[in-house]
Amino acid sequence: MQAHFLAVGGGTGFCRLQLTHAAGLGHSFFTMEDANSYLALFFEPIRHYLQDDAVSEILINGPNQVFIELKGKLQATEARFVSEPALKAAAVNVAKNVGRLLNEDNPRLDARLPDGSRVHAVIPPLARCGTVVAIRKFKKEKLTIGQLVEFGSITAAGAQLIDAIVKLHKNVIVSGATSSGKTSVLNVLSAFIPENERILVIEDASELQLQQPHTVCFETRKPDKNDKGEVTIRDLIHSALRLRPDRLVIGEIRGGEALDLLQALNTGHAGSMSTIHANSPRDCLSRIETCSLLSGIDIPLSALRAQVASAVNAVVHTARLSDGSRKITAVSEVLGLKDGEYVMRDLYLFHVQGIGPDGSLDGVFTGTGQKPTFLHEAHLRKLPLDEATFELAPGVQLV
Repeated sequence: MQAHFLAVGGGTGFCRLQLTHAAGLGHSFFTMEDANSYLALFFEPIRHYLQDDAVSEILINGPNQVFIELKGKLQATEARFVSEPALKAAAVNVAKNVGRLLNEDNPRLDARLPDGSRVHAVIPPLARCGTVVAIRKFKKEKLTIGQLVEFGSITAAGAQLIDAIVKLHKNVIVSGATSSGKTSVLNVLSAFIPENERILVIEDASELQLQQPHTVCFETRKPDKNDKGEVTIRDLIHSALRLRPDRLVIGEIRGGEALDLLQALNTGHAGSMSTIHANSPRDCLSRIETCSLLSGIDIPLSALRAQVASAVNAVVHTARLSDGSRKITAVSEVLGLKDGEYVMRDLYLFHVQGIGPDGSLDGVFTGTGQKPTFLHEAHLRKLPLDEATFELAPGVQLV
């Protein structure tokens, strides 16, 4: 038995971390190269949860409180870090590993672990309980539409509808609340893009796992300690439009880049897609408006709404439901403007019918009785889009 120690700086002092390794019994911690394996030392207290594929998220609220998400539900754990300096050192070293800073001048971090897991951290004094870290686990296997059907997140008929939307080069926004599965669904949607198309992917921290051979990925860069060298989503969209994309895939819309994306979608880059936080498909369009206004460009609301209505063709809405399950709860088509208001058509919905004794939701996926405007186009392209998909399920009454 050998014990290995590493002394690291953490805050105003030093912490001493110990990792015990039995010869012949060790295994990969992050599935990383040896040069990065030192990161494993810093996250020793949560090793088990990082290795457990059933755990989807790890939430660290200071050194003495760790929660995990298991099957969509949060639960407390007994895991503890030895001290606040040890926890802060872990977060600081994650930042260094991806060339970013986490210090008094830059107290917030967006980064990723070597295996691709997403990390966000906030350090004191912003976080009063100590360093706060959220780790969204990286899925080793790329989620497929077949698995979504198997998990009950969508039906085969709903999957055909989404497939047709992507292959018909409709611009799609995936909306939903935090941790509702937006990025996973965007990954699934991107799998429907034909392999002969050139795809440019732009993200703050790389998470998407596109498999097409002609995929070019970009990642933003934070400013250095002298506040220089920052590269934003807006900068990368500007570059992407000069790199002959067939499709743009933006990891997430958060701010003024929304206006740049609208410009791109309205100038011939059909079939592009992104995600945004929103409570409903209609709220998704309002959120794009709000983000566009953060661009600093003075544009009349009527003109902005016209751009949104023209640029976005469909909204795929995701939700994490009260029983912990994640589903695609709505696929809606954007039809334009009428009297200055958005006109939308829900095509496919998840309709909750009741709650079981164990808290599980009883529901059904159903059409709404309304057909998409692109149905004829799909038939011309010989895409397998059945008209029965849009029929109202027996016994369902939509309000």
